[in-house]
Amino acid sequence: MKIYTYSEARQSLASVLEEAHREGAVGIRRKDGRMFVIRPEPSNGSPLDIKGMDLGVTTDEIVGFIRESRRELQRSSRAVGARLRATRPGRRGAGERQRPP
Repeated sequence: MKIYTYSEARQSLASVLEEAHREGAVGIRRKDGRMFVIRPEPSNGSPLDIKGMDLGVTTDEIVGFIRESRRELQRSSRAVGARLRATRPGRRGAGERQRPP
């Protein structure tokens, strides 16, 4: 276990903590001789780690659902765009060039 003085630890706290993580512990000694040990807290995992559920749906089915929803979204966005262009006849959409007279 590496021992740091209080001043060393204060000046490079991030490095001291990284070493404690890597090596398991580091010590910090004060001028009066008292010694402190810093150890990383064991990780219990991420709070986002959740148990899976079997829904009886295959990966291929999920991919199919996603593709179908994207197709529906494209169709509906095209329809909305067409309605907007129809209600504003004097305007050109993005990317349309002005035609010569």
